[in-house]
Formats: sequence, C-alpha cells, structure tokens
Amino acid sequence: MTRATHRSAEEIGRTELGPRSLPPLGEPRTGRPPEAVDTVLDNGLRVIAARHGVVPMVELRLRIPFAGQAPEHPAQAEVLAETLLTGTATRDRVRMDTDLAAVGGDLHAVVDPERLSIAGDGLASGLDTLLDVLGDALTGAVYRDEEVDGERSRLVERIGVARSQPRVIAREELQRHRYGDHPFAREVPQAEDVAEVTAEQVRDLHRRAVLPRGSVLVLVGDIDPEQVVSAVQRALSGWDGSGSAAELPELPAVRGGDLRLVHRPGAVQSQLRLSAQALPRTDPQYPALQIANLCFGGYFSSRLVENIREDKGYTYGAHSAFEFTPGGGTLLVDADTASEVTAAALLETRYELARLALVPPTESEVESAREYAVGGLLTSTASQSGLASTLVVLAAAGIGQDWLTAHPERLREVTVQQVAEAAQRFAPTAFTGVVVGDADVLADQLRMLGGVQLP
Repeated sequence: MTRATHRSAEEIGRTELGPRSLPPLGEPRTGRPPEAVDTVLDNGLRVIAARHGVVPMVELRLRIPFAGQAPEHPAQAEVLAETLLTGTATRDRVRMDTDLAAVGGDLHAVVDPERLSIAGDGLASGLDTLLDVLGDALTGAVYRDEEVDGERSRLVERIGVARSQPRVIAREELQRHRYGDHPFAREVPQAEDVAEVTAEQVRDLHRRAVLPRGSVLVLVGDIDPEQVVSAVQRALSGWDGSGSAAELPELPAVRGGDLRLVHRPGAVQSQLRLSAQALPRTDPQYPALQIANLCFGGYFSSRLVENIREDKGYTYGAHSAFEFTPGGGTLLVDADTASEVTAAALLETRYELARLALVPPTESEVESAREYAVGGLLTSTASQSGLASTLVVLAAAGIGQDWLTAHPERLREVTVQQVAEAAQRFAPTAFTGVVVGDADVLADQLRMLGGVQLP
C-alpha cells in the first residue's frame, strides 16, 4: 500500500501550467427591505415588526434606556435584570418557564450602563403567549424576597470571578481612562454594592425606570407585521408610566494621549487596549472609515494581524473594531501578549497605525475589505435573529431600515482615495489607552518606548 505524501496548500493550488485560477466572483446581492411596520404606540413604545424568512419563528428584542447617575444604580440594575423574569403576581418562576416552553419560547434580560435589554424567541404561532409573558413581567414583576436573595448571592459570586479576569480588568481600566466617572464607565458593579441591594430597592427601580416611552420593541420572523403590532398593543396596553426611559448622558470625546500602565502583580500576560474617537454610522465618511478599519485590524487578513500575529507571533489574536456610543462612536484596538514582548507588540501596533495613515491601503486591500464588509453585513442580517438584533441597535441610534438596505451600495461606492482620507484618523497621536500587566517587568521596556504613563 502506497502512503500518500503530504502536499502543502501552495502545492495543491498549482498545476503543471502554473497556479490554478480562481473562479470569478458572483454578482453582488442587493439588499431588499423586508415588509415591515414601524410605529409608536399610545404609551410611547416604538414597535418595529418585520416579516423575514420562512422559518415559523419570531425573534423579540426589547431595548429600554436604563441609565442612572446614582452610585448604587449599577448594582441595583444588575439585580433587577437577574430577577425581572422570576415571577409576577399571577406567575411564579416555574409558571413563566412552563408557559414559554409550551410555545418553544425563551426570554432573558441583561443590563449595561446604557440599556436594559430583553431578548427571546418562540414559535410564530405562540407570539401571543410570548407577548403575554413579557407584558406580565413588565407590569407585574414582584421581585419576591427569596428570588432576589438567591440571585443576588449568585451575582456576587459571578462578579467576584469576573473581576479577577484580565480582560474585565483591562476593559474597566480603559473605560475609566477614557471617560472618568461618567456612568458609561460603570459596566461591572462592585460585589459589595450588589450584596447590599434589597428587594424593595429593586421594586422601586422598576417602578421608576422600566418605562415604555423611549423604548423600542423589535419583532422579526414569519409574521404579518400589521397583525403583530395589534397583538403588541393588546398585550402591552397596561405598560405605562409617567416620564421617559433614561438615556445615557452625552459622552466626552476620546482624545489622543499617553497610554497608562496599570500594575497587575505577577501577570505573565499583558493586555493592550487602545482607543480613538471615530464617527457615527450616519456620517458620510463612515463607509470609508469602516473599510479602513478592516484593512488595519478588523479581520484576519488585516495588516495588524499579519504583523503581530502571523509574522512575529506576539499574540494569538489582535483586533480593531467600532464601539458605537450615544451620538458617536470610537475605535478600539486590542491584543493580549506575553509580558516579555509587550513593548515590542505596542511598538508594532503604533507602527501599523502610522503606516495606515501614511501609506494608505492599496486597491487590492480595499477591494478585499469591501467584499468582506458587504458579505458580513448581508450574512449577519440573513437570519431572523441577526436582523432583529441589528434593527434594535439601529433604532436606538435613530437609524431606519433604509440605512441598512442602502449600506451595501455605499460600501461598493467607496473609492481608494476616500479610504486613504479616512485612514488618516488612524494616526497614533489620535489614540490613547491602557496597558495592563506586571509593572515590575514592563516598566523599563515601556519607559524606553515612551508615550506610557508609569505607575
């Protein structure tokens, strides 16, 4: 028996006449808006219902602005999210779960400094039940003492574990460095603050802050949008309240400057987190900036990944991405490295930022990034779940479905020159951030490199 010899990818891709030719790209798809209704109910709730797909399911996304200035707000909000769906005056936790299970449904709640989000899905034929359970929770959640006590204890344990994780530490330090004591920076509450939350405080927060006016409910699936809006009106007619849900205060702009070294004793790895001010999605230059970001570090074939991962092996993964915030957005660059190559990785990251600004992407780089961006958008919104999540994010930013439909064409129209102009925003001087690691190991390296505040 003859053993097959191993052939490399390059060898497989060649013939006696030379490299195999690639098949031509297919014709690009054009986005088509789904049949949808976008309306505001009498109680101030905005409802977006869209028919999408033939799978007999419906996806539900509810976004309630949930900002708070008080120091105790993050802890109380976390406990509220954990216990919102644990029982009402007419349903205990088991009854809620049983009713949802009967229609193949699920609901869960999460909270961050900007919003309280409730997401779920179920059979399209069971939408009335899904909405009934949701409405029951929004208007009748009782936050029983025993449920709050149990979830609070589990939450304290999870927060203790989370706060020991390097990525959580790096995120918190970056937020504090960018935004100071702004409420947006309070993403993970202190465990001791959570431990002091009472059921009565959670009930009071629900009464004051879980409000329909200013909130957005998105429903996507094999549904009739007009009928769905009527069903929502019936199910949530009792959800009311004075005032509007609390939007996050305007964020200060991120300004370039020195990075800050955060001492993490004994750490064998470091976390690099860089950030700069970007643009909102509605800015005319955003499509070009989106492509420029992909060329820099937004996908696997980017310059940053080729340099510090593929070529030098400083990190397993490096990435740059947008983070959209109220009224704007920021660019984030992250990489985790071994302590001994932290300074070298930071040097190469700065080099790639400068190179993008001074030596803009080539036509082939732009074309590759463009196809990735268009394909990624079409793929991410092809499913009912993906479209629902996208629509609720866009609605919160004041953007309609027409933006989503037209964005692939905007990306296709971006020129190489426009990308070069947008790439100038990647100048290293536009960025600030943090390095989290063992200062005893890193301080001398970073002192020679410069541009880093040492502890």
